[in-house]
Amino acid sequence: MRKPRKVVVVSQHYPPDHSTTAAIMAAIAERIADDAEVVVVSGMPGSAQPAAPGRPVVVEIKNWLPGKAALLKRALAETLFTARIFLALLTQLKRGDVALTVTAPFVLPYAVAAAARLKGAKSALILHDLFPDVLVMAGLLKPSSFAARALRAINALMFRALNAVIVIGRDAEKLLLRYGGMTQDKIRFIPNWTTLAPGYRPVSPDNPFRKAIAARFVVGLSGNLGFTHDPDIVFEAARLLQGERDIHFLLSGWGIGFDRLKEMQAAAQLANVTLVERVADDELAALLSSADVWLIPYRKNVAGVSVPSRFYNLLAIGRPVMLVSEAEAEAALTVKENQLGWVVTPSRPDQLADAIRLAAGSLASEAQSAAMAERAVAAARTFSPERALGSYAALVGELLGNRDVERTA
Repeated sequence: MRKPRKVVVVSQHYPPDHSTTAAIMAAIAERIADDAEVVVVSGMPGSAQPAAPGRPVVVEIKNWLPGKAALLKRALAETLFTARIFLALLTQLKRGDVALTVTAPFVLPYAVAAAARLKGAKSALILHDLFPDVLVMAGLLKPSSFAARALRAINALMFRALNAVIVIGRDAEKLLLRYGGMTQDKIRFIPNWTTLAPGYRPVSPDNPFRKAIAARFVVGLSGNLGFTHDPDIVFEAARLLQGERDIHFLLSGWGIGFDRLKEMQAAAQLANVTLVERVADDELAALLSSADVWLIPYRKNVAGVSVPSRFYNLLAIGRPVMLVSEAEAEAALTVKENQLGWVVTPSRPDQLADAIRLAAGSLASEAQSAAMAERAVAAARTFSPERALGSYAALVGELLGNRDVERTA
């Protein structure tokens, strides 16, 4: 008797890991498990789960997780993990199965697409970051270097082998279609979603993150600051505004960029800057409701390369966003289309400082502040988990049924 086809979800990050990628992949796996057998192949210690009705089975692969700043160790660890995943998939995958993975680490999709092709399975990739473009954007690779050209050549083979590519930003399509192995009918636009329930949270005088700040207007920054982010533009804008006592910067997060912020603040000791380490999940709503506007600072050439997942939760609590990026980037398009904040040119701290002054003046009006908060919450409701996860389930159902993947408008 032929066994039913299954879905194999492959992710280095999975609960109990607290990263955004882990939460996203767990939610997708659990939703797909409502309709099909799901096996998760995870690289997170402590993630293994036995079989249970209507739940994914989680198979844990041995993995070494060095810090993000240890680049050589991290590269070695990710290469070893990817090799183990490839071998595991040769056992797990059967003809007609579907393998679903994500670009973390960036070499993982190559192994998944290759294993699926060898086993006669279908494969789909959730494109959170496009490589080598992310590395070029971060200044770690030259656009015409041998490594960049080699990665693009491998990408062309991978995109040809994949049955579907899920993009979380509309701006990615143009870059993807430069590859000969990529066609429009493979691309699905499924944006990420809010993890906080949409609803305006007013600033409370008892808010633990704001109580010690005397300034009337607080500019916030929260989340992982990786290689694609620019901490310097934030700090230089704070330096330009240090004489304006009504404006204060509340900066929280982790990653190499946040370490850079701590170094700069240790040297400059700006009175208008407060640094807060990464907060627990149950404190996130309080943190996000403590600021009047939130920054998302990208380096140049972000369009099509990366989309900030934190963006949706900022909208959910009813706050405007100040985005440092090109105007054609996905988050910038959403900001402009829905009048949700301001878009600032990368590498221009003077423009960022001017935009913050403008925001402080505009949001001083209760009517303008309330209108922007209402628009933010309304936009957040369109990025619901039910809608996104339903789209993932529908795509996987099509792949399991051997029907051609139709492009979603």
